[in-house]
Order: sequence, then structure tokens, then C-alpha cells
Amino acid sequence: MKKSKLRWLWENMEGYRGLYILGIFGTLLYNVLQLTVPFVTQQIIDLFLSGENAASNLETKRSLFFGLIAAMVLLTLFRVTVVYLDCMIYEKVSQAALYRIRNFLYNKMQRQDMAFYSVYRTGDLMTRLTGDLDAVRHMIAWVVRTIIESFALYSATMIYFFFMNWKLALIMLMMSPIIFGIIFLFKKQVAPKHKLLREKMATLNTAAQENISGNRVVKAFAKEEHEIEKFDQCNSEYSKTNIETSFVWLRFFPFVETVANLMPVILLVIGGLFLINDQLTMGEYAAFSGLIWAIANPMRNMGNVMNEFQRFDAASAKVMELYYAEPKIVDLPGACDIEGRLKGKIEFKNVSFRYEDADIPVLHDISFTAEAGQTIAIMGETGCGKTSLINLIPRFYEPTEGEIYIDGKNIRDYKIQPLRKSIGLATQDVLLYSDTIDGNIAYGDANISADDVRKFAKYSAAEDFISKMPEGYDTIVGERGVGLSGGQKQRISLARALAIKPSILILDDTTSAVDLETEKTIQEGLRHLDFDCTKIIIAQRVSTTKNADLILVLQDGRITEAGTHEQLLSKRGYYYDVVRLQTGEEDI
Repeated sequence: MKKSKLRWLWENMEGYRGLYILGIFGTLLYNVLQLTVPFVTQQIIDLFLSGENAASNLETKRSLFFGLIAAMVLLTLFRVTVVYLDCMIYEKVSQAALYRIRNFLYNKMQRQDMAFYSVYRTGDLMTRLTGDLDAVRHMIAWVVRTIIESFALYSATMIYFFFMNWKLALIMLMMSPIIFGIIFLFKKQVAPKHKLLREKMATLNTAAQENISGNRVVKAFAKEEHEIEKFDQCNSEYSKTNIETSFVWLRFFPFVETVANLMPVILLVIGGLFLINDQLTMGEYAAFSGLIWAIANPMRNMGNVMNEFQRFDAASAKVMELYYAEPKIVDLPGACDIEGRLKGKIEFKNVSFRYEDADIPVLHDISFTAEAGQTIAIMGETGCGKTSLINLIPRFYEPTEGEIYIDGKNIRDYKIQPLRKSIGLATQDVLLYSDTIDGNIAYGDANISADDVRKFAKYSAAEDFISKMPEGYDTIVGERGVGLSGGQKQRISLARALAIKPSILILDDTTSAVDLETEKTIQEGLRHLDFDCTKIIIAQRVSTTKNADLILVLQDGRITEAGTHEQLLSKRGYYYDVVRLQTGEEDI
């Protein structure tokens, strides 16, 4: 259940709430201490400068005079110390809360479904983890402190004013409703601007992220100028929205400033009359004059506070949306762990699947069995549902209808983490991390030995090109594998999938970028693995599929052909046509 934004903040201060309360008391204390200097000044003026007995007091109460001056100095030093320590407390708590929230969000993102990443843009997620969280931190460290500071200073000063002269204090107080009315109107206009500004920032970050990660495509099509113009447009819209948001406050600021600046004028006129009529002492007038800023400044601050609060409101809404997002694919109650290794028998029983944001099903009534240790090849036209089918095995998505079994047990009855750790996955679109080749291969098992890394590199035909690199397995690959060819990245990806010694190995067109000789070497390596596993291979090359124990042909999300290489050739269907096309033979 979602909570209010302030309650959510309070929960994320766990472990630091006592310190934060201490900081609030510190804020109250140092603002009350603001009254000490004017109070002492009032006493000095009335007793030793302008009072009826000022001259005699200066002679007879000299120690009191110096005591008041010393008190003024010491209280000022004490207040400054409290302010410093108080600011450190707010910063400490805000950074701790920021650290906690950011870790929680990253953890939550790691556990989201594949569908989550098809909804949220990368740039938007990055904005939530950076700019939006900074607004949350600013709320804890500055906005709350400023609100308490303004309230404490204003309240303490007004009480002091009423204590000295309630008539003059009441006249001063009459200006406050005008300020609050202006701030209320400002809030109504600035709130939607901050929400729009936040969306423009997310769009700007998305544009930057997409073009940085896709720089090869940009250069390949010589679209640099187009992308620069596109980014400039996003940047211009963000800048325009930012300016419009700032101008909202600038339209209201002159009114707030005018009312705040009227207070010294009112004090000069009304206070002067009170002074002339002996309704106010010179010391009291000096105290009023010395503290008039303590009434005006909190009113001025209200605009900035409201502006920052609306920024927090827009940002925290996006952060909390991610904070409370829950994956739909989770461990069911009673789901079991996996002890030892799975045998790897896979059964699809009347499985159909449709993406949540699509109206047309991708898979229709899929049924087949892969016995433990078998190799299953899947062929079909682009968009026929091959990748969608294999994504159901590690529960990246759930079937719309039907059931999937591994070793005779519904995959929903296994815990997700051990299930996925039993499955090795290598895809055509390879992601390599900015790490060494050794680190990328050992990604799934950090405890793997260097000898095993080389062994699995040999299985994937990657050993030869890795050994020729200047630093071998310690070579740092660039972001997403920049500096390696497509085939080299695919072979490292295959080695990474093999390195966890999976019970089920899924290869999604993993050898599409390698030559036929290398593919033959890889196939030979896969046939002589030193561990048993069931292989599910998506491939378009007949050289990859012909030795499979079972070949499935998918067309429009349905299995239209199933059998061995020889059986499918005899059917003279889709598979027969593909073989004939690839071999160049008219009749087979």
C-alpha cells in the first residue's frame, strides 16, 4: 500500500530518526536564540543609554553592563555552533536516506519482470535514480529545515513582539495573511509546471542515453546532424519549461517583496508615533527594528519553500511509483528450491502466450517434449514467436494458457532464482560488461577457476582469438563489447552461458555472426561438454539444426512441423524449402 510522501520519507530515515528529531530541536533552539541579541540590546539601551537613570546605572551597574555585552558575544558564538552542528545533522540524515532509497530502488529494479523494462524508458529510470532522488534529499536537508526555521523564528519573534507591545505587534501581524494568500496562488500555478519539467528532464535523459548507446548506428547512417537537432529540440523544450517554471515565482515575487518591505515603513511610522507618545521605549523600538527581518524573511522564504516542495512533490511521485512497483512473476507460496542439478526434461503442454500490451497472441497451443540431454532446434520466419517461446522457460514471461514442466514439475512450483541459475542463456544481441574477458565469462560464477574459463572458451571457439590479444583473458572490453566483432562477442556470450554448467542451455541464434568453420567447431564443442544438459537452439542455418534430436518449425506462433532432419525433409514443407534454398540443390 502506498503511503503519503512525508510518511514515506520518515520510514526511510530508519536508524536516523532520533538524530533528525535532535536536528529539529536544534533548529528551534538556534532560531529562538536569534532573539537574544535584540533582547540584550534593548536592555543595554534602556538601562545604560536612553533610560531616565542611564548615567547612574552606568556608574553603579558597570558589571551588569559588561556582563550583558559578554552574554551577547557568548550567546552569538553558541548560536553559531548550534547552527553548524544542526546543518551537519540534516546533511547526515539526508545522505543516509538517499543511500537507503537508491539501494532499495536498484534492488527493486533488478527484480522486476521483463515487462517492466518494456514500459519504462532507460532515461526515465536514470532520472528517477539521480535528479528525482536529489529533490528528495533536498527536501530532507533544506526544505524541512527551512519550514521549521521560518515557523520558529516567526513565532518566537511575534511572541516577543506581543510581550513588548501588543498593539504594534498586532499591526505587524496583519501583513501575514496577504503573504499567505499570494503563496497559495503561487502554489496552484507552479505545481503543474514542476510535473511537466520533470517529464521534460526524463525525455532529455532518454534522448541522450539512446544516442550514446546507439552511436554506431548514428555514424553508420551519417545522422549526426539529425541527432544533434533532435537533442537540441529536447534540450530547448526542457530549457523553455524550466524558464517558465522560474517565471511563475518571478511574477509573484514582487508582491511578496513589496509586502515584506512595507514592514520597516510601518514600524517607522507607527513605531515612531508610539515612541513620541511614550507608548514604546527606545530600547523596545530598537528591538522591533532589529527583529523586523525575522518577520519579513520567513515570509520571503515561503515562496522558495513552496517552489522546492512542489519540485519534491513531482519527483517523489515518480520515485515512489518505482519504489512500490511489484513484479508480477514471483515465487508462489510453497515453491520449492532445487537441490542438486535438474535433469533437464522440458515439456510444453498446450502453451499459448500474448504480451500484455498486444491484442494478438504470439504463441498458439504449443506442445512438445525435450527429453533430458536432447538437442531441440527451433526454426521459423522472423516474428513467428521463437524468442517468445524460449523466454517462457526461465519465466521471463508467464504463459497465457497451458503449462510448462521441467523434470515433471510445473516451473511455477520452482523458486525463480534457482530455476534461472539452472538455465544458461546466450542471445544474438550480446551484452558484455566493461570488464575483462575473464570477468565476462565468469559473470555467472565468480568462483570459477581460470582453467575452467579457458575450457569453456574452447567449447565456444573463443580460445584462439582471446589468446592472440595482447593481454589475453585480462583484456578489458569496452562498454557493450566495443572493440570486438559480432562473432567474437557471441562466442564470449556462449562461454559465459556454459560457465555455469547449466542443466538447460538456451541459444538464441548465437552463431549467426560466425563463419561456417567456427560454427562447426562450436557444434563439436557442444557435443562433447563435460556435463549433461538439454539444449534449446534457435537457428536459421541447417548446418546447426540437422543434427538435433528434434526440430520444431514455428509459423505464425504455431508448430507446423516437428521431427528429425530426415523426417522433415520427407514432409517437403517449410524445412525442406529452407534446406533446398541453403544448399542450392533443386531436389533433396
